[in-house]
Formats: sequence, C-alpha cells, structure tokens
Amino acid sequence: MTLPSPSPLPTASIAALQAFVLAMPMARTLGLRFVHAEPGRVEMEIPVSEAFSFRPGQLQATAVFAVADFAAVAAAGSVLPPGWTNATVDATVKLVAPARGVCLRARGRVVDAGRLLTVCASDVFAVDGNGQETLCATLLATARNIDPAAAR
Repeated sequence: MTLPSPSPLPTASIAALQAFVLAMPMARTLGLRFVHAEPGRVEMEIPVSEAFSFRPGQLQATAVFAVADFAAVAAAGSVLPPGWTNATVDATVKLVAPARGVCLRARGRVVDAGRLLTVCASDVFAVDGNGQETLCATLLATARNIDPAAAR
C-alpha cells in the first residue's frame, strides 16, 4: 500500500517536523538549521566548523553524511501522516568534492513514499562566502515509517 502523493501539509505539521529534528542532540551539535521545508522537499544548512574539520576549513565525511541524512530523512518525514515518525534504515553517500566553505547546504527529496518504507535522497553543496555552491556529496537512503498507534 502506498501513501498518497504529497499534499500541502498544515503549517503546524511542518513546524512539528522541524521541532522534532531540531530536538535531536546531533542536530543541535552540528548547528543544523532549516532553510526551507515543504511536503517532499527539505533544505537545511550547517556551518563549516573547525570542530568537525580534518584540515582547516574542510569538513570530515561524518558531518557531510549527517547533514545529507538529516535532509533526506526529514524530506521523507514531511510526507508522513500527522503523528508518524521515521528513522534511517539504510544510506549510501558519495563524496564528490571537498566540503569546504562557510556552510553546507543539503537539499533532501522523496524518491518514492510507501507505507512502510520511503526512499529519499539529498544533494549536499559546499557554499563559499559569495554564496557560490559546489556539489560535494549525494546520498540515497531508506527511511522506516513508524505509525505511533501500531507501536503501542
């Protein structure tokens, strides 16, 4: 059984998704912030922080993976019925350029939404001081959709 196609979510649902994601300790540690969110699409940013860099100004793959995962799985969460949550069950990231600049911008999207699993993806861009974007990673993930009523 497939979930219905994305339809406009009430502002409260998008706000609840953002609050849920931003309540996660890792999201706070990374300095994650939402830039945009709508059903099926999410855009997020993290600052390039020396605490997560392996050389000055260049983020480690772990931080790149994290923002990519957050964006993809949040996009998947944006098409779930109210009250549902989700969690990553599988993800693959491909690093294609150094993650350096002032921030990373991740654009997540839904590829295919099902009742149990949602396939989602994201592209991560390194953003320089002039706002110029360079693709630095792409991620494909699967999220498990969790019905709170079934978990009881």
